[in-house]
This record gives sequence, C-alpha cells and structure tokens, in this order.
Amino acid sequence: MATHLITGAGSGIGAAVTRRLLERGDELWLLARDAGRARELRERFEGARTVVGDLGEPGRLSWALGQQGLPGELDSLQHVAGVVELGGVGELSTKVWNHTLAANLVAPAELTRLLLPQLRLARGHVLFVNSGAGLHAGAQWSAYGASKHGLKALADALRAEEGGNGLRVTTVYPGRTATPMQEKVHRQEGKEYDPDRWISPDAIATALITALDMPRGSEVTDLTVRPGA
Repeated sequence: MATHLITGAGSGIGAAVTRRLLERGDELWLLARDAGRARELRERFEGARTVVGDLGEPGRLSWALGQQGLPGELDSLQHVAGVVELGGVGELSTKVWNHTLAANLVAPAELTRLLLPQLRLARGHVLFVNSGAGLHAGAQWSAYGASKHGLKALADALRAEEGGNGLRVTTVYPGRTATPMQEKVHRQEGKEYDPDRWISPDAIATALITALDMPRGSEVTDLTVRPGA
C-alpha cells in the first residue's frame, strides 16, 4: 500500500485522483486550508486523513505542519491545487500577483521542502499539475502563466537535485479541463461554459496515476494532455 499527500483534493482533478487512489486501497493524506475544509474532506473521502495548511500563506506552512502528525514516509506528493485570475499586465494588481505566485509556486516549493525527508525515505515521486499556460502564456494570462512557468522550473530543478536520492519528478500539462476553475475562467473570459468540450478530470487523474505506476528505473518527466475527439 502506497502513501500519498495530495493538495486540491476538494474538486476537479484533485478529487478525481483522490477517489481513484482510495479505491485501490492506498493511504491518502489530504491538505486542507482550514479545519472546516478538513472535516468536509474526511466525510467525503472515507478513510483519508487530513493535514491543515493554507497554500495562500506559504510562510506559515512550516509552523502548521509542525503542529500535526505526518506520515513517516511518502510514496508521492501531488501538487494539484491552484488559483487563477485573468487580466492584462496593465490591469493586474500586486495583490493578484502575490496571491497567484504564493499559491501556485511558492507554496508547492515550500511543501516539497518540508516533505523531502519522507519522500527520500520512500524513494518517492513528486507530481506537479501544471497547465498549457506553463508552456505558453497568451494575453490576459500573465500572472497565472508566470506562476506555472516557475512551477516547471521548480520541477526541473528538483529532478536534477533529487534524482540521486531515488526521487522521480513528473509535470503534467493539462489543456482546458472541465473543473470549477475552468468554469471561473470562462466567466472571466465572458464565454459560455460547456464542460463536455473539455478534458474530464478523470483523464488527468489517469495521466497522474500512469506516471506514478511506471516501473522503478523509468520516469515520466513531462506529459501534455490536450482535448481531443
């Protein structure tokens, strides 16, 4: 039985991969932003454990995790949570920039740092759910795209640093996926949202689990998933 810690388990891709891993009997630890959210996650995903920590305040994660029990070893750390705010460079405030970078980039870096001892013990796997915007950012996507470009750099550097310790590092770049975040993006774009047009969260969960289940001695480093027929 493998042990995983997952962020963003409350909806979308995070909920899909959490459900799939629970169904196969793995041990799940779910990061929640507060005690109320943690209770909701435990009720929704029976058998899962929770850890409370706010990704919007990465500077407090060390203290928060230090007050709670954590697994002794981690087979995977899965960074699925993220935030998005669209807007032109001439419009976005420093508040939006700081919040986006904190949640999408600084918090994953800090959470990874804090859990590296457990990951090294298990010769574990760090998986980052990035975005097509992490490879190319168009108009209105500067803050989100910058955070995701930075997330790619974080993953690449981590792979180079920790490969000798047996860690594997995978980045998945989903195209538009039918999640609550995508619904928000459509509202910001002023477009009608039709979830049937986009990738299902379960398809991205399949990509994550495929990378996770590669035999030892092999590693999926980067995987792009796009909407298709």
